[in-house]
Formats: sequence, C-alpha cells, structure tokens
Amino acid sequence: MSANVLVKTLGMSEIEWLKWRKNGIGGSDAAAIAGLNPWKSPLGVYLDKIKEIETFEDNERMRIGRDLEDYVADRFSEATGLKVRRCNSILQHPQHEFMLANIDRDIVGKREGLECKTTNSYAKGDWEGDKIPAHYEIQCHHYMAVTGYDAWWIAVLIGNEKFVYKRIDRDEDVINYLINIEKDFWENYVLKEVMPAPDGSDYSQELINGEYGMSVAGATVYIDPMDEEFKEKANRYDELKELIGKLETEKKKIAQNIQLRMGENEILQFGDRKIKWKSISQTRFDSKGFKKDHPGLYEKYTNTTSYRRFDM
Repeated sequence: MSANVLVKTLGMSEIEWLKWRKNGIGGSDAAAIAGLNPWKSPLGVYLDKIKEIETFEDNERMRIGRDLEDYVADRFSEATGLKVRRCNSILQHPQHEFMLANIDRDIVGKREGLECKTTNSYAKGDWEGDKIPAHYEIQCHHYMAVTGYDAWWIAVLIGNEKFVYKRIDRDEDVINYLINIEKDFWENYVLKEVMPAPDGSDYSQELINGEYGMSVAGATVYIDPMDEEFKEKANRYDELKELIGKLETEKKKIAQNIQLRMGENEILQFGDRKIKWKSISQTRFDSKGFKKDHPGLYEKYTNTTSYRRFDM
C-alpha cells in the first residue's frame, strides 16, 4: 500500500496549503483528537476544518521552525548516513481519504520517513533515554498509516544545544486505533458539523471565548427541564463547586497551621522538603487616588476591555 498524492505543494502559498489541509485530518490533528496534543484540542481541530480561512498570521517562532527544518534534516543525514529528500506533496491514505500527511522528509531507498522538530531547553527531559513525547509519536504513526511505511524517524534540535534522533517502528494496534478515532471524528463531527465536547483545557476556553466573545443583552436560551443530560451536568457542576470550596478551606487551614509552626522564620526544612514563607514588598499604583487628582489624564490613559463572566 502506498499513499495517493492529493496535491503538489511546491510553490504553494501558506494560506493555500492551510486550505488544502481542511480536506482531512493531519498528523498534529491526530494527536489532538487522541487527547495528547498539549497545544490543541479536538474542538480546535473541528473549528479548523469547518471555518473559512481568509488570512494567515505568521510569527517568529514558526519562521524559525521552518528555517531550522533543513538544518535538522542535514544533521540527521550526517549522523545516520541515511539520505533524505523532500516530498513536496500532501499525501492521502488510499482507502481512508480523510487521512492526510504533509511529511518533512522521505528516507531514500527505504519505506521510512523523517519528522524534524525544534524545541526549547525546558523540554530536554522529554527526550531523555528512549523517551519521545506522546503527541509526536502519535503524529509519526499517523504518517505511517497514510504512507504504509514500516518506520518513522524523529530528529529534534533541543534549545540549540543538543541534537537527538530516534526511530519509531510501525505498530499496527496504534495505527488501527488512529484510523478508528479519526474516522469517527471526521464522519460524526466534521462532516455533520457537530461540535465535539470541550476538554476543559485553556486552549478550548480560548476558542469558546473567541467564538462567543460578547453576549447579547437579555437574550436567553431555554433548556427543557426534562433534559436529563443537562440536569446531570448542572448538578455535577454544583457538587464540584462545593467540593472545591471545601478543599480550598482545608488547604488554607493546613497552611495556617504550618505558618504557626514557622513563626518569624522564613524557611521550614522538613527532610528534603523546603517550605518558604517569605516577606515580599510590592509597589502598587493608586489608580483611585490618581483618578481623583488627575481625572483628565486618567481618562486619557485608560482602556475599556470587555469579557464574559460565567455565573452558575
């Protein structure tokens, strides 16, 4: 089995490339659908697929990542002796057409591919020994599913101070799992335009705030009092709210007991554990006083921002 070529990408603009990606699920999308992408949620994938793309906003981090891809690929070839080449195509699974792949490199003469990554020094521990971040491993298995390849290499430049590369062998159980969850997501959410449930992440909250940033004053949506699913969610919310309040009180009570043991001491040493209760001085701007004494300047240098507050 080999992948089909959906479209050639050589010379394609970034915005055109993004529009073609809307035709299916890519490698980073797969990790998000599986709940393993730390920067994207299933809700984010869904909105990417159904919303129109009008502009593309580049940034320095993205530019650096693209520029360093060649360097990472060259270092990989130098370290392994394996030759690599660009694909310059968006690939498509021959049977499951919703599965797409935009791979970084092919390994010449082998049924293997290469994914090039750059990350910062704080992620160094994620790559120690045999470790590979789960979302990257899922991404590579998605590419193996699309291409039919036997293995995928991943090479990463860590904080401009360390270079590592690792091989991921094809795992049919993982690939079958990805095919099933991606098929379900594509057919039951994207094609039917049914929004998936949010996952509680900050990313999902940002997306919801972006979609529904301003409320219509007085506008009301009515839910059937017999809706058992909504009733269960509302009751569970109340239970969690009460539980969190109790836990916060318990947490403060423990902190206060420890503070009494510390007295005027700044540090409490308990075996290997160090607890600090340190004096900190802060200088704060007296906005109320400034407004009273200089009302004109206050109005000139203040901005009004809007947000929605959730009360339940």
